[in-house]
Amino acid sequence: MISLESKKTHINQLIERCKLNDQNAQMQVYNSYYKAMFNTSYRILKDEFEAEDIMQEAFLTAFTKLETFKGEVTFGAWLKRIVINKSLTQLKKNNRYDEVKMEVIPSDDFQEDSNIDYSTMDVKYVLSTIQKLKDNYRIVLNLNLIEGYDYEEIAQILNYTNENVRTTVSRAKKKLKQILLSNTNKTQVYGR
Repeated sequence: MISLESKKTHINQLIERCKLNDQNAQMQVYNSYYKAMFNTSYRILKDEFEAEDIMQEAFLTAFTKLETFKGEVTFGAWLKRIVINKSLTQLKKNNRYDEVKMEVIPSDDFQEDSNIDYSTMDVKYVLSTIQKLKDNYRIVLNLNLIEGYDYEEIAQILNYTNENVRTTVSRAKKKLKQILLSNTNKTQVYGR
C-alpha cells in the first residue's frame, strides 16, 4: 500500500513534469483527479454533460496556470477550487442560480428536537435528497458537508458574508432534516 506521503511526493513530481508540458504526466494527473473533479462539478450543476465540460475546462486552466500553483494547499484542493468556481460561473450563466432567497420553514412542520437515526439511513438517499434542494441550499451543503469547506471559505467562494453563509447552511440543514424526517417512515430512506 502506498503511503500518503509517497503519494503526495509522486503528485508533486508529476506537477513539476506538467510544468514542462509533459503530456504523459498531465494524463497521469488527469487520471488521478478526474472522477473527484467530475463529481464536484456534477453536484453543483446537476448535469453530466456540463459537469464533464467544466471538468475538462478546469484541467486545461490548471495546466496552463500551473506557474500560479505555489503549493500552499494540495494540488487537489487547488484544482477543486478551480472546478467549483467554473461550475458556479456556469450555473450563473444558465440563470439557474440566484442570490440567496431565504426560505421560511414553518415551525409547526418541523420539530427542532426531532431525532433521526442516521446510522440506518441509506447514504445514497441522503445525497439524492441534498441534490433535490433548491440551488443555494444544495450548493452550500455540498460545499460544507461534502467538499469540507468551512463557513469562511464558502463565503469567499460564493462572495457572501460569513453571516449569510452561516444562516444559509443552518436553514439548508433544517430543510434537509425536515425532508428526511417526513420520509423516515418510508422504506426508501433505509438501506435495503
